[in-house]
Amino acid sequence: MKILFVCSSNVCRSPYCEFIFRRMVKESEILTKIVDDVRSAAVFNRSAELHSKARVSLLAQGFSENEVDAHKPAFKFGDAKLFESADVIIGMTKFHKWLTPRKYRSKFTTLSQIATNKYTPIEDPFLKKSQEGYNSIMEQLYMYLKAYATKLEVEYNKRVVL
Repeated sequence: MKILFVCSSNVCRSPYCEFIFRRMVKESEILTKIVDDVRSAAVFNRSAELHSKARVSLLAQGFSENEVDAHKPAFKFGDAKLFESADVIIGMTKFHKWLTPRKYRSKFTTLSQIATNKYTPIEDPFLKKSQEGYNSIMEQLYMYLKAYATKLEVEYNKRVVL
């Protein structure tokens, strides 16, 4: 399965999801059998670099400066192959669905829905003044990512048992 996380600018929420979920996949024997690729992209703004608070947050999660600095924000028009090849496109709010190119919307869900079967929009941390405020949203993302990883593992185990 190829997973594409999307948000407005690919500088805060979606790159965080890409980094964290890719690590979760790497550390899970089951997820490595299910997930082939994890990427992220923007559906609204074309951006040049990761948000400074996202960088701080990812470094605090143990990613190296080289890993974090290598992230180049992708955009729906310049990086359409990401949308084409994705099996699932996971956004942060329902609004991201309407910004996703029309032909890929059938692949779209939100992170909260895919993780918990309940929709809760995930606030854009871009304008948070403090790192603590920013990190509180990253913690929310982490909770949903962990729930989604667990859900995938449970579903896989059910199939294997059958």
